[in-house]
Amino acid sequence: MANIQHVVVLMLENRSFDCMLGRLYPGDANYRGLTLLEYNNYQSTGYGVWNDKTMLPSTATIPDPDPGELFTDMNTQLFGAPKRPTTPADMSGFAQSYATQPGQGIYAPSAVMHYFTPDQVPVISALATSFGVCDQWHASAPCQTWPNRFFAHTGTSLGCVNNKDFSIPFTAPSIFGELQVAGVSWRVYFHDMPQSILLKDVWLHAVNHYRDFSQFLADAQSGTLPNYSFIEPRYFADLFGLFSPNDEHPPHNVVYGETLIATVYNALRGSVCWKNTLLIITYDEHGGCYDHVQPPTATPPDGCVSQPDLFAFDAYGVRVPAVIVSPWIPSGSKIRNPLGGDGTGTPFDHTSIIRTVRDLFLKGGGQLTARDSVAPSLVGALSLPDATNLGPPSLTPSAAQATLAQVSTLASAEPNGIQAALAAASHNLPVNAPTSVTDLPAAAVPLMPATYSTVATAAATATDRIKSFLGV
Repeated sequence: MANIQHVVVLMLENRSFDCMLGRLYPGDANYRGLTLLEYNNYQSTGYGVWNDKTMLPSTATIPDPDPGELFTDMNTQLFGAPKRPTTPADMSGFAQSYATQPGQGIYAPSAVMHYFTPDQVPVISALATSFGVCDQWHASAPCQTWPNRFFAHTGTSLGCVNNKDFSIPFTAPSIFGELQVAGVSWRVYFHDMPQSILLKDVWLHAVNHYRDFSQFLADAQSGTLPNYSFIEPRYFADLFGLFSPNDEHPPHNVVYGETLIATVYNALRGSVCWKNTLLIITYDEHGGCYDHVQPPTATPPDGCVSQPDLFAFDAYGVRVPAVIVSPWIPSGSKIRNPLGGDGTGTPFDHTSIIRTVRDLFLKGGGQLTARDSVAPSLVGALSLPDATNLGPPSLTPSAAQATLAQVSTLASAEPNGIQAALAAASHNLPVNAPTSVTDLPAAAVPLMPATYSTVATAAATATDRIKSFLGV
């Protein structure tokens, strides 16, 4: 087994595989990318996949406005109807779902069919070709952000399909809790409010294990990275620091996400930890952006069925980008489950993170649910006999920076799904992190209904509460 002592996961937001990496290897029959023949019909008009060859801010934010990402929206995208049928998904309803979104925006059906070329997203593309890309990585369920992020940490969403369905704290045991019990070091590095702080089994350890992203850079430089690092992007616009979100959630500019990816890679590449590191870059769910590959059936994680939708979590979500980076991975790798390279076996999904971490640090123990127990591990992709693929010495992202006008526009916009949910969930956090088991709540509490007119007000609520909770 490769000598991996550090696993780093960067999970971005709401982009499909075809949107970001569909044209990474044009014409390669051994790559499940776009052929440019893919299309959706809506009202007797065909909308094919397309690319805007410029990379103006208006291009880097496509699709704008934000597509629908509720469970019913995703059913429409997959099947052409909001209620899941028993027939396989035909990926026919992306244009329809986008065109029929409620609200005041102008929803051009073609927007969700847009894709980026490698020269437009050069950072993630360079890492994909220098190391490995997984064209068989699906979101864990055809659900919104929170269900998929909780799947990455716990192997389940406990039957919830939308952010608003959850009660907090989320009570399922997490990989962080398993590592804590085993004495394996871990940290979550974040920018504004970490979504993972809503896990109940991290509350007793949060003060010592949650750090600002700047600490990740310092830990990489000093060679003191923990065994497992999970990085959360900036979800909100920051008027004080003049920062745009870097999570790539439409219509947030993908250039700033590229900068975050490059920053993480450069910190690791320049660290003494590099030869013993595995970096996983992926996205929580597709966010309404088109992908042509049908999600296969899946092992239900825990017997839960969503209410009132009656979804048994027996199917994966849409494919999302997944780039696997390590000196132990051969350059140009196309990483798939050996039993499912033809698309018929168990694909990679977010619970593959749990499986990989427990294979490396828990000697195969630490199984959380039936889903992560069958998830493919990335350990097999670390196939070089030694850490010889050092990769590019550094990556230089675009020098573009958000202007005051751009950040102000984002800050004054209505919050998107995750921004609103994080602000609402911040009310479920205790004012201070619990210090003993007796301080933990006896039961989870449903999200408090709250309305935030702007991203700025939602951000202020969320960040103020997290600072209080962590005592910073």
